[in-house]
Amino acid sequence: MKFFIDTANLKEIGEAEQLGVLDGVTTNPSLMAKEGITGKDNILKHYVDICNIVAGDVSAEVNAVDFEGMVREGEELAELHEQIVVKLPMTRDGVRACKYFTDKGIRTNVTLVFSPGQALLAAKAGATYVSPFIGRLDDISTDGLNLIQEIREIYDNYGYETQILAASVRHTMHIVNCAKIGADVMTGPLSAILGLLKHPLTDSGLAQFLADYAKGNS
Repeated sequence: MKFFIDTANLKEIGEAEQLGVLDGVTTNPSLMAKEGITGKDNILKHYVDICNIVAGDVSAEVNAVDFEGMVREGEELAELHEQIVVKLPMTRDGVRACKYFTDKGIRTNVTLVFSPGQALLAAKAGATYVSPFIGRLDDISTDGLNLIQEIREIYDNYGYETQILAASVRHTMHIVNCAKIGADVMTGPLSAILGLLKHPLTDSGLAQFLADYAKGNS
């Protein structure tokens, strides 16, 4: 399972990279704005800065909602760096743009996916990644993990190579459950990734080891 971090914060990206388990980054205009990154030139530069920190894929999102605009923005993003994956919305024009980029050999991430049918369309259009938003489904009392399971079954039935990127991951158990179901990738905050380190028995066991060592060397 690949671990992506969902942020535009360079410090958090660097910390995840130093941990040695980071495979890529996802971000979006909202996350850019949260870090005070505004204006086209600044946003494009920030994507390159992210690529210079990590060795894996970096999803960069288009802002256009029409096919021509998505193509124009996507081609510009893809030219920034070889690690860039063009992030497209799950709309009619987004699927059309996905097929266009697939035919051009440009990798894509179809985002804002909330149903198995949407994921099927993205796979047929050749998406590199499909991003079902499990946390947002949980927010409206719908089982986001069940969506991952349904997409996994459909993709396995037909041998689709599109990778399931579990997005809107909120906490550590989301990561564990996505791994159990068979998501190819998860993207979430640094806190969820670091949460995998924690267990009270690890803490108490280490404390005991250190205490015994101190006794033997006092």
